[in-house]
Amino acid sequence: MDDTQTLEARARREGTPLIDGDTATFVWKGASRVFLQGDFQDWRGTPLPLERVGKNLWARSLALPEDAYVEYALQDARGRRVRDTFNKRRSDNGFGGFNHCFWMPKGQATTLNQRVRGVPRGRVTRHQLDTHEWVVGKKRAVALYAPPVPGPVPLMVVLDGDDYLERVQLPTLVDNLVAQGRMRPVAMAFVSNGREARTAEYACSEATVAFLERRVLPLAQEKLSLVDAQRTPGVHAVLGSSLGGLMALYVAQRLPRTFGRVLSQSGAFSIEGTDMVVFDLARRQAQPPLHVWMDCGHFETLVDGNQRLLPVLHAAGHRVTYRTYNGGHNYPAWQCDLPAGLEELFSTSG
Repeated sequence: MDDTQTLEARARREGTPLIDGDTATFVWKGASRVFLQGDFQDWRGTPLPLERVGKNLWARSLALPEDAYVEYALQDARGRRVRDTFNKRRSDNGFGGFNHCFWMPKGQATTLNQRVRGVPRGRVTRHQLDTHEWVVGKKRAVALYAPPVPGPVPLMVVLDGDDYLERVQLPTLVDNLVAQGRMRPVAMAFVSNGREARTAEYACSEATVAFLERRVLPLAQEKLSLVDAQRTPGVHAVLGSSLGGLMALYVAQRLPRTFGRVLSQSGAFSIEGTDMVVFDLARRQAQPPLHVWMDCGHFETLVDGNQRLLPVLHAAGHRVTYRTYNGGHNYPAWQCDLPAGLEELFSTSG
């Protein structure tokens, strides 16, 4: 069997990409060349062509971190996506389609999103809130999570709530972390985004801040057993990713005596070279200190804004932890890194 036959046989047997140490080799069987794009480029720039290695066989190798999670797509010369028939692993891309995905050998998906027999389960209820014109539409969906403990407990407001509820499986993840003694119990309010209006609502919007303060927080206070933020300032938290990560920090900067804890995943603090107002707000003096946890994928261009904001927050007296992971801008990567942030902000030892 020649090298070409061996390559195709391995692709059929093992699935692609073929992993050898820190090298991932993508293989395509077809008459025409295809092109590769993915997290390793932050989905930007010119797609990478696969090279002919035999009759109707094409391949391309990339060096990647050995613990990386990677999503990618193949496309034809016209830019149309084509299915990688050697890789059946897929991830929802958030746009009605999917990306192919894989883990490098030293990485693995979290199991905290899986139900474990005997672990007490929190209760999720669904509600419709009048928006009072603070956000788009007359009604906005909010799901509330009550932990399986008597309370009172802190509240964590979750932006892009539907995604964290369904794609991250955050209630199950929190149930398991609490049962393992890795974090304190919390209540959660999963707030749906405005879909087409998401950018306007999450780009440091005062109207969204008002909606959270005047509509979501009262609903949570009515339905859940919460710690009183007036007696314990800054006890509550805000979580979000991408623009939601930007908005999470902005909400806390605007309402620090209510939301003193921030979990920002791949926060879009600087967009196409423009720093958002969170930089200016972070430079204010004599402000209540926040406890901020930030993460960002090593492949993301958003790393620059996160790294530049970090010392600004530190200089203003905020307690900040920042970490990068070997991955890109997607929910599976955020799901795997999120437990570290929850453990820090809701530590059982603090």
